[in-house]
Amino acid sequence: MEAFKISDKNTLYQSSSSAVLLTGLRWVTGWLFFSAFWRRLILENKLDPDGIGYVGEKFNHFFPNAIIVKPMIHFLITHPDFLQIFLFVFTIIEALVGLGLLLGLFTRASALGVFLLSLGILFGAGWLGTTCLDEWQIGVLGTIAGLVMMVAGADKFSLDRWLLSKFPGLNDKKWIQYVGSGDINLSNKAFTFFSLFIAVFSLAITLYTNQVFHGGVWGKLHNLSLKPNIVISDVKYDKARGLSFDLFRDQGIDTYGAFITRISLKDKNGNVIKEYLYNELSEIPGQNIDNYYITKVKTGKNSLIIPLGAKAKVTFPMDITEGGNYFIEVEDISGKVWQHSFKIQKVI
Repeated sequence: MEAFKISDKNTLYQSSSSAVLLTGLRWVTGWLFFSAFWRRLILENKLDPDGIGYVGEKFNHFFPNAIIVKPMIHFLITHPDFLQIFLFVFTIIEALVGLGLLLGLFTRASALGVFLLSLGILFGAGWLGTTCLDEWQIGVLGTIAGLVMMVAGADKFSLDRWLLSKFPGLNDKKWIQYVGSGDINLSNKAFTFFSLFIAVFSLAITLYTNQVFHGGVWGKLHNLSLKPNIVISDVKYDKARGLSFDLFRDQGIDTYGAFITRISLKDKNGNVIKEYLYNELSEIPGQNIDNYYITKVKTGKNSLIIPLGAKAKVTFPMDITEGGNYFIEVEDISGKVWQHSFKIQKVI
């Protein structure tokens, strides 16, 4: 059987030799996806919401700067029961497509799964990576690897080819060619167009996401994973309860929290009205922290800890005697300060 046989006749593309050449890529890609299942359920149980390293928290880390799939992520992190089901199904699919590529069983269907999963990783987590563009690289390489293996299928060293040789009648079944392996008949023009489409699509999505997430094509480079950023919003004052506002960490490393050591309320002239330092922040009552997502804002030994993707409404008892312009200052242990101005119309 010849590889890449191109002519103007009916049978124009034969994938056998190209599939053999891609065996290493198939095995490595298969292990990358199967190992996710292996790590989460066999070596450790990372699907336990109450366990250390719960993968739902990592999923929450994707949320702040995800694109396209961001609404879906938001729904899941605000509905923990659905998130638990999703993560279990996602992990099983990773196991199946990974095992499919390792064994060369239903290779094209498995490669389609890799392509779709890689797109999800790319759109959701492509902005993460402190020392290099970790998740973005995994996403774009998984996307093109899935597309190429969907075309090539598998030849030697695969169960697909063993089944085709063991049961010759399967060679006449179109469905086995499209979900497993085997030669796909394409015209010269169609094969050339399809190959060019894969190349252009892969390059386009690579350049697009590289620019959106990192400014890697033009303009100023940026890495949203390097330094924490805190967004302060929805400030409200109630004389009975005190001052409440939302704290949301949308940037920074995903394996380390932002450690808040000071929160101050100041008037328009910069005079301190009320200030909470690290020892007081570490003792905020649990009922004064209302979390929105899976990843929690919580008190630590010497600070208020805000992990990546966490958002909570925090309430501080304080007495404000008159309306006017005020601003809140939030300081991280590194000394970085975030401010938010607001106005209280009238104190009742």
